[in-house]
Amino acid sequence: MPQTPIFSSMLGSSCSGQVQPDMGERCVDPVYQDGNLVSGSLEALIERLVPTMDYYPDRTYIFTFLLSSRVFIHPHELLAKVGQICIKQKQQLETGTEAEKAKLKSFAAKIIQLLKEWTETFPYDFQDEKSMKELKEIAHRITQCDEENGTVKKIISQMTQNLLMALSARSQFQEIREKFRQPVTDKGTILKTKPQSTQKDILSVCCDPLILAQQLTYIELERVSNIYPEDLMQIVSHMDSLDNHKCRSDVTKTYNLEAYDNWFNCLSMLVATEICRIVKKKQRTRMVEFFIDVARECFNIGNFNSMMAIISGMNLSPVARLKKTWSKVKTAKFDVLEHHMDPSSNFCNYRTALQGAAQRSQTANSNREKIVIPVFNLFIKDIYFLHKIHTNRLPNGQINFKKFWEISRQIHDFLTWKQVECPFEKDKKIQTYLLTAPIYSEEALFIASFESEGPENHMEKDSWKTLRYEASSEYESFCRHTEACNHQLLLSYLHSLKT
Repeated sequence: MPQTPIFSSMLGSSCSGQVQPDMGERCVDPVYQDGNLVSGSLEALIERLVPTMDYYPDRTYIFTFLLSSRVFIHPHELLAKVGQICIKQKQQLETGTEAEKAKLKSFAAKIIQLLKEWTETFPYDFQDEKSMKELKEIAHRITQCDEENGTVKKIISQMTQNLLMALSARSQFQEIREKFRQPVTDKGTILKTKPQSTQKDILSVCCDPLILAQQLTYIELERVSNIYPEDLMQIVSHMDSLDNHKCRSDVTKTYNLEAYDNWFNCLSMLVATEICRIVKKKQRTRMVEFFIDVARECFNIGNFNSMMAIISGMNLSPVARLKKTWSKVKTAKFDVLEHHMDPSSNFCNYRTALQGAAQRSQTANSNREKIVIPVFNLFIKDIYFLHKIHTNRLPNGQINFKKFWEISRQIHDFLTWKQVECPFEKDKKIQTYLLTAPIYSEEALFIASFESEGPENHMEKDSWKTLRYEASSEYESFCRHTEACNHQLLLSYLHSLKT
């Protein structure tokens, strides 16, 4: 990977000054191949992070190192080391001459720029008191470089204010815990009571596949906007076998990833629920064809995550076994969709489509054409395997920075896609249904499926028999509990009349 990878355009060009300091031929730490940084000790890589009078690190290096450093060192420890290097360089320039004072101001400006990029790109690194303490100490020393007009102090004050606002915004999001929808588990109710013809379904809320695909895309972009680079890096740091190198490994830090993964599962189960709960075969067939059209529109938009969730929902066993229903479905469109999501050759067809969407996004003039929402589970797996295949350190003990260039590139692509502003207007009615409509558990889906189309073989008959027995038992238990409660209420009422 080059010192300045392809994704430097989003991060912006580096500040003036050489990208790579001339350390002489004797230097073997870090190691460059054809001008590209490939490995180095943690200490040497930290030194490349800190600006000097004649050097400012390339922004792609800043992003990649700050992203990957958390695998090896806590952010507050990294800040402390950066502060120590700053002190040494500052002391070398404090000679008192006018020329040195000018150099000192220039050095201070570069340090502020580094801290500004750090706090803007990875504000969560400063969530704890230790990190904030280190930041304040560095800021205090840098303000001494320009005490006359106070310009540096004003810039640092604004930077700190922006940081606190960013942390506050993320904190508020973390506090608003998503209400995970619990699957319907009252199998007895499903078995005993047929859905009424007037019962609301997705078609009664939205019958246009394109509009529903747009609303799904709106939800997707809203969800991914709350996923940050350090969240994705947890995939690597959590798998690191060295416990003392793990950073912020508590569950709350992966909440954004879990919430987004949960959305995929809920959408799949919602699709299956909407199909299985319909009693009449003709209406059920229409529902299947509707979701096929929705998945197709998602593909055209570039929303591969919703498309995969819909296909997964229709491939669940309770839906897939409905042979009479599928015999009436025009499956040509569905076959095309499954071809795009064919898992063979590591999802080669999907990756080709994703690459095409990414290229379209790069040259697009409108947000509509810029939308790229990858299949999140596959994206996570790519990072996982990249981490497992390549070691963090080389045999000589140096950090395998070539590996982290690639991980950084993939994460950057995701960050670029998530910054696209959704071009579709929010429809509260549709989104409320998508996010709050009840979904069946796997057992409930099978019961509804068998109710629609009876079991065909011995295995299905045994499963149906077991499910019916469990459902009847639960229903009877529910009735006994309700009867007892009603009896107790009646006694209480009679007692109140006597008194």
